Amino acid sequence: MMSPYIFSFLLIISLISCNSLKNHSKMTNQKEQSEKDGPQILEPKVIGIGGIFFFSDNPKETREWYHKNLGLVVNDYGSTFEFRNADRPEELNYLQWSPFKTGTDYFKPSTKEFMVNYRVQNIEGLVSKLKENGIKILDDIATYDYGKFVHILDADGNKIELWEPVVKDPANALKNTTK
Repeated sequence: MMSPYIFSFLLIISLISCNSLKNHSKMTNQKEQSEKDGPQILEPKVIGIGGIFFFSDNPKETREWYHKNLGLVVNDYGSTFEFRNADRPEELNYLQWSPFKTGTDYFKPSTKEFMVNYRVQNIEGLVSKLKENGIKILDDIATYDYGKFVHILDADGNKIELWEPVVKDPANALKNTTK
């Protein structure tokens, strides 16, 4: 059984993400405006998908099947999909696809067979908003060199992982990704 923070660490090793154009434009405009008016706060919201995790009776065989039959580049944790920002092609984004051993505790308290990781901006503001809306927050925001994480439950009892990535230098792009 893998702890949520260890998996998150391993996930982020596989994920280097930057914000979408809309967020980049907003950040650029806010940066320019902040030079005039002081710092601006980004709207707390989801900005993309960071990962898709699901149960598998045999994750190793599942990874191998997807590699052999669908051409995914796989590692011990799944496959990292690489894509570029359409408006800033030098910016790489990543999505982690990972089969987990059926029954893992990592998805608890959800009883569902999947979990989605969403990339967010302003995680502190988003958690505050979620608390105001009565949403169940499962843990405190955890901060690492590669970003911040928190887990919540949606209206259907699905555990959701929220991740505010640290913007990385595109020169440090991952190797061996599914493109």
